Amino acid sequence: MRQQSTREYLPATSASASPALPRAAHSQTGTTGMVSELVYRNNDMILTHILLPLLRQFAGEPRWLLWLSPGEKLSRRWLAQNQLPRDKIMQLSRIPAINSVDAMEKALTSGNFGVVLGWLPVLTEQENYRLQQAAQRGSCLGFIMRPQEWHHDNAPVARQLNTVQIHSFSYH
Repeated sequence: MRQQSTREYLPATSASASPALPRAAHSQTGTTGMVSELVYRNNDMILTHILLPLLRQFAGEPRWLLWLSPGEKLSRRWLAQNQLPRDKIMQLSRIPAINSVDAMEKALTSGNFGVVLGWLPVLTEQENYRLQQAAQRGSCLGFIMRPQEWHHDNAPVARQLNTVQIHSFSYH
């Protein structure tokens, strides 16, 4: 059995009691944004069945998609294979990992991007709060991307307890 994990960071307000993804998915209506952590394994169903359709939907918006992936280059071939428009995607890969949290905060705040994906180191609660506030100011959706091996090896135990496990089954 395979397990998927996601963790969502929402501010402690009455607005956070309502489902967050539908609010964020309609950013063009002027509603607030959000940041969520997505834990995945390479070549995982969560990427192909959840994240890619969401990115394709946002690619139709006037705002851009931003990838903050320090040290990694986004493949044009992969974008084409997954039907993501190269002309609507920006990537910042030459930023040091220690500056990537600040870069994501600025991108979320700017309002220029519908979705910001960031491969970030383990964050403090204060950094998570800053990113959440930035997403709300920019009315956009942010994903903190976590490959599975980062999640359990580097995350403090208290933070692991806040992780929701989503079980998925492979069908052949």
